[in-house]
Amino acid sequence: VQLQACGGGLVQAGGSLRLSCTASGRSFGTYDVGWFRQLPGKGREFVARISWSGATTDYADSVKGRFAISRDNAKLTVYLQMNSLKPEDTAIYYCAAKTRYGLNYGDWGQGTLVTVSS
Repeated sequence: VQLQACGGGLVQAGGSLRLSCTASGRSFGTYDVGWFRQLPGKGREFVARISWSGATTDYADSVKGRFAISRDNAKLTVYLQMNSLKPEDTAIYYCAAKTRYGLNYGDWGQGTLVTVSS
């Protein structure tokens, strides 16, 4: 599956952004999708994930209660609603997909930059 992430931008601390990850190609509804981010000078870290059906979600402790992941399989899109943003959320955000029973995220989007100013 091919993925394209968008929705990044510059926002003040305390603000909100919604990222979108739109898929094309094979059946998107059978894929689990995750959001990851790469902070400046650091490695990529997990942010949130949602199961193929949308029934199960999971979040990193650092974003729990502030971010919400959702999906609309009819629109082939997964969303990441980010509220109460902090400067430490500044990063390039990537979406990735894996099959329902797969262990690794094999398909990645190109990333979208989120900058949170203090």
